[in-house]
Amino acid sequence: MVTLYQALMLILNVVWFIMIAHIIMSWLINFQVLNIRQPLVAQVWFGLNRLLEPLYTPIRRFLPNMGGLDLAPLVMFIIVIILQRALINNAGFFYGF
Repeated sequence: MVTLYQALMLILNVVWFIMIAHIIMSWLINFQVLNIRQPLVAQVWFGLNRLLEPLYTPIRRFLPNMGGLDLAPLVMFIIVIILQRALINNAGFFYGF
């Protein structure tokens, strides 16, 4: 059961870091520090989008249209934090009595 706990925490940490990379890259693209016409930047950007769209799409269905402001990453961050805290608080279940 310890392995299950560690695997779930690892998955949540990987999702966390992928989301951080996606958000930072989106800022750099919007402030024209990175150019999406460069092949490497385009590959990384579209790869991150393909990884995160399945997570963001269900959240976007429930959020109101805010124009150019996308709150789906913020909601996903909150969900990841809640899941991590829930796992940490219930770690005794995975380690046994």
